[in-house]
Amino acid sequence: MLNDVALQPEHAPQWLTPLVEKLQHDTHRSRARRLLGERVPQGAPEGDDEAAVLILFTGDADAATVPDDAHVLITHRTPRMRSHSGQMAFPGGHIDAGDRGPVDAALREAWEETGLDRSRVVPLATLSTVTTGGSGRRVRPVVAYAARPGETYVASPFETDDVFFMAVHDLVDPVNRLQVGRGRYAGPAFRTGCYVVWGFTAALLSVLLEQAGWARAWDRTVHDLDAVLARSCNGEPRYAR
Repeated sequence: MLNDVALQPEHAPQWLTPLVEKLQHDTHRSRARRLLGERVPQGAPEGDDEAAVLILFTGDADAATVPDDAHVLITHRTPRMRSHSGQMAFPGGHIDAGDRGPVDAALREAWEETGLDRSRVVPLATLSTVTTGGSGRRVRPVVAYAARPGETYVASPFETDDVFFMAVHDLVDPVNRLQVGRGRYAGPAFRTGCYVVWGFTAALLSVLLEQAGWARAWDRTVHDLDAVLARSCNGEPRYAR
């Protein structure tokens, strides 16, 4: 939408600049769409966005390379939710009629779910719209940065029961990366504490780590998704054994 909250790629810290510059080009912006297309039909690229998610990075504003305190905001959806219950997710949701566009919606949803103060957030770039499994929504991922994000917490207990920042250094550690699959599906996943991030959220993370040049080689052996989830604390009911 033309009156959406403006992106400010010029305000990215130096360590995020290579990623933000790549996301100015359609080839890189659409990488997640192509990866997810192996699992969920993506349909035509054009069309109205129905939902948005906020991929918020934080870390030293003066660092030249990815700093030790680089983190990304994540939530755990309560197992009581009707859709995507128990899954790890970026804050986000439906674009409402009163939203100026996907960036505005992503910031609003992040505030509603995690208490994130939008005045601290600098929207940097968007990825191409992707269609999710299950709900089949057209989702616009919004990449943003906050040098000092302030306090975040479970602001909407009905939707989430955990909100925290994942360290980028932990995400790129091969020990925490794995490939999971069920039937003909196989995709990236991450371990963070007792949780497992997979599906839509893991695909976006995987693509961003690669585009930023932070990814390290990791074991691509496919692990059974149901077995991996059974050993996690995600609490995804439909995969319970």
